[in-house]
Amino acid sequence: MNFYQKVLKLTKKIPKGKVATYGQIASMISTPRAARLVGWALHTGANKHHAPWQRVINSQGMISTTCLDHPKELQAFLLKKEGVKVKENQGNYFIDLKKFLWQPKK
Repeated sequence: MNFYQKVLKLTKKIPKGKVATYGQIASMISTPRAARLVGWALHTGANKHHAPWQRVINSQGMISTTCLDHPKELQAFLLKKEGVKVKENQGNYFIDLKKFLWQPKK
């Protein structure tokens, strides 16, 4: 299984109402310095493989996408629909990682 497949497979495990960070996903698939590549994998393959891309955010709890196909407003909307509380501040969207960060069982 290649890196992209691992990212998509792991992203599908994030439950509704929870989020993970790009770095968290990268670390969980044994490539801790590949957070940006996780974002690219989701950008290129999430829709095709029905992976919940909206559940992955940056390590500061902020929605950081700059993609015009998947804008941050859409990501915030989808997360709110799943029960994640999203706070808006000056056009940026934040999630409380203490409350909503996915902690998979080992």
